[in-house]
Amino acid sequence: MSAPSDNGPAPQHFIRQIIAADVAAGRYGGRVVTRFPPEPNGYLHIGHAKAICIDFGMAEEFGGRCHLRMDDTNPTKESMEYVEAIREDIRWLGFDWGEHFYFSADYFERMYETARSLIRAGLAYVCELTQEEFKEYRGVPTRPGRESPYRNRPIEESLDLFARMRAGEFPDGSLCLRAKIDMASPNLHLRDPVLYRILRTPHYRTGDQWCMYPTYDFAHPLEDAFEGVTHSLCTLEFEVHRPLYDWVVSHLGLAEPPHQYEFARLNLSYTVMSKRKLLELVQEGLVRGWDDPRLPTICGMRRRGYPPAAIRHFCELIGVTKYESLTDLALLEHCVRDELNRTAARRMAVLRPLKVILENVQPGHVEEMEAVNNPEDPAAGTRRIPFGRELWIERDDYMDDPPPKFYRLAPGRTVRLRYAGFVECVGVERDAAGDPTALRCRWDRGTPDGRPSDGRKVKSTIHWAHADTAVPIELRLYDRLFRVEDVGALPDDVDYKTQLNPDSLKIVQALGEPSLAEARPGESFQFERVGYFCADAKDHAPGRPVFNRTVELKDTWAKIAGR
Repeated sequence: MSAPSDNGPAPQHFIRQIIAADVAAGRYGGRVVTRFPPEPNGYLHIGHAKAICIDFGMAEEFGGRCHLRMDDTNPTKESMEYVEAIREDIRWLGFDWGEHFYFSADYFERMYETARSLIRAGLAYVCELTQEEFKEYRGVPTRPGRESPYRNRPIEESLDLFARMRAGEFPDGSLCLRAKIDMASPNLHLRDPVLYRILRTPHYRTGDQWCMYPTYDFAHPLEDAFEGVTHSLCTLEFEVHRPLYDWVVSHLGLAEPPHQYEFARLNLSYTVMSKRKLLELVQEGLVRGWDDPRLPTICGMRRRGYPPAAIRHFCELIGVTKYESLTDLALLEHCVRDELNRTAARRMAVLRPLKVILENVQPGHVEEMEAVNNPEDPAAGTRRIPFGRELWIERDDYMDDPPPKFYRLAPGRTVRLRYAGFVECVGVERDAAGDPTALRCRWDRGTPDGRPSDGRKVKSTIHWAHADTAVPIELRLYDRLFRVEDVGALPDDVDYKTQLNPDSLKIVQALGEPSLAEARPGESFQFERVGYFCADAKDHAPGRPVFNRTVELKDTWAKIAGR
């Protein structure tokens, strides 16, 4: 399965053009094989979603396949928890890998034999430099490095030491296997890079079977080659690693080795995209876990109510380029609104209740009003909403002395009730401080064509909830996680955690129409005139409705930020 195309013809970005040219030329026999290779050391975020859409999307578009591979060569931080979360996130986004699911650990024996063949060919050696000596010998980009005194040790000696490294005869960090390339290269990654290091850490798949592990730069190109990958798509930080990638695969004797192509990663405003920083926020309790709806993690966005189709559309809109940029979070929110406007059922909820008493409706009288579930989707049908003498409306929908262009309720003024005729304010009940506690109104059912019976013009429509049947609901109002737009541009002496938005979560006790008590966890709604909300996947339950605000109806942040 793969994700469907959501919004018209796809833009012709450079990766699409490269693959199309390769297919037309018959390169790789016309095959297209990509891969998505996350390290299972954390949860995926929206930046990974971009890579997923490119990797799986290109394979599907050209009739190929995309492999899912766990790049698990660093057992100190990896676990099956992350593996399962990654699989769930990718499937939720709308992609599948079929039978092509792999682990780097599955290739450890084959990688070991490949390393031995490099030693035998005089292309790798066992080095005993300490970590400090290694850095000193490697030099800097503007000055050539120095050859290790172990660079020209006999092949048989390196083979013997390498085997003894595997057998666990040496302490961690005492020896490593290095490629023999070019200590004068301006690219530091070619100055005899490390291929294997000793690390006595149990692996979540292989246990204590190995006490040394390949480095990512050695393992990744081998995995691509072993799996028959044709187009290895990476983010730009791996561009300087490409010469080493090519060096590794060039010694495998392949007629058409895989090729690596790089694109700019996604940087999103008002958040962080670093796994390290996301982990800090989680571990220090600054957010409520990896699936906190304020985080850019895919599981957090899923819990917040972002539709997968909206994320795919966003990833298509931002394109694939070679230059780094900061993408405005407002664009993602626009995609979310656009999708939910078409798909989310409408409901009514009142956040700051003010009572309305309809003087011309008998106490105890209850009838049902017919309401449209989604005006964008005729097939969604209608629902019935209880209506009676006492209602709740938003406190902000009434003013004693309204300014010009305020068209909602005021003394002597009439407004339309959504789906329920019209009300005119004829009196106000107040507390000792003079603040309104209830509005006394007269109700007009209106004419069959939806006009007030007296023919007056009404400019405003407000939402409401029936006081006797409204259900209490908890609303979690999420906002941007940080106060600053570009967190990555903060000076080095500023702790990014000091820039957290203290108003990124507000909890409101509201009142909603009765059907909201039956909402399923994960179900999305538009609360009319309020915003888009999603029944929380964890905390929402019968008798305790909990809804997360997915996104507001409009981009109000632009006004607040003065953009």
